[in-house]
Amino acid sequence: MVKAVNTRSVDQELVKGPVDKAMEVLEALVRPGGPHRLGEIARRTGLTKPTVHRHLRTMAEYGFAEPAEGGSYRPGPRLLGLAAAALNDSPVLELTGPALADLRGRTGHVAFYAVRHACDAVYLEQSEPAREYRMSTRPGHRTPLYACGVGLAMLSALPPEEAAAVLDAPDLEARTPHTLTDPAALRAVLAQAALCGYAVDDEYDEPDVRSVAAPVLDAEGVVVGAIGVSGLTFTLDPESVEVFGPMVRAAARTVSAGLGARTPVLGVVNTADAGERS
Repeated sequence: MVKAVNTRSVDQELVKGPVDKAMEVLEALVRPGGPHRLGEIARRTGLTKPTVHRHLRTMAEYGFAEPAEGGSYRPGPRLLGLAAAALNDSPVLELTGPALADLRGRTGHVAFYAVRHACDAVYLEQSEPAREYRMSTRPGHRTPLYACGVGLAMLSALPPEEAAAVLDAPDLEARTPHTLTDPAALRAVLAQAALCGYAVDDEYDEPDVRSVAAPVLDAEGVVVGAIGVSGLTFTLDPESVEVFGPMVRAAARTVSAGLGARTPVLGVVNTADAGERS
């Protein structure tokens, strides 16, 4: 009897449509650390190599992928052009760029802007000082909302029912020994963030890395993203958090005001709303 080859992957593929597979290949293609080999993309997506190769070949024909050395692939010029056009046309990023540059200069730490996609924070823009080490959070990087400063900041400003959909999800993954996965502990962190206007990631996403972030709101008061700064724990210590937290909060509120949001006066917080999250 002939043994089936790669049966599990084929069975998994049957529940995915062609567009689903193409999107997964595209997402794996643009991950940091490229160019990526076909086998690596297959492992990340759970798709078979022939399927991945077929999608990459089609993407290359349309300029969304480009062959590189050693049988690997990188994002193609058309994809890069579309991304640049979309970012250039974003009113939010027009405001966040100067705010991030100012935060980087005043704090000496990497400053970044992220948005929410489902249960993840997706980093879109970054302003990084010249130094010997670099953070792993680069534009395009995704992190669960509950496990990073920008994610916690966005959750703290969401309606309680929307935040609950994230916090009450089963089996929240611990990304480090410090990651909070207990919904009650996370709600306490969000209540504190709502009170002070910024959230603190205390090695939740990366060991030895701390971040401070605050939510950005639009004219309707809806969360559109979050601004934050990040650094190694010995440079971004608890005393620094107390100094940089209000700076990050002020930067986020400046961007929010540029979008038409009516931001509250510093220090004035609706404790009833915060209590709902606790």
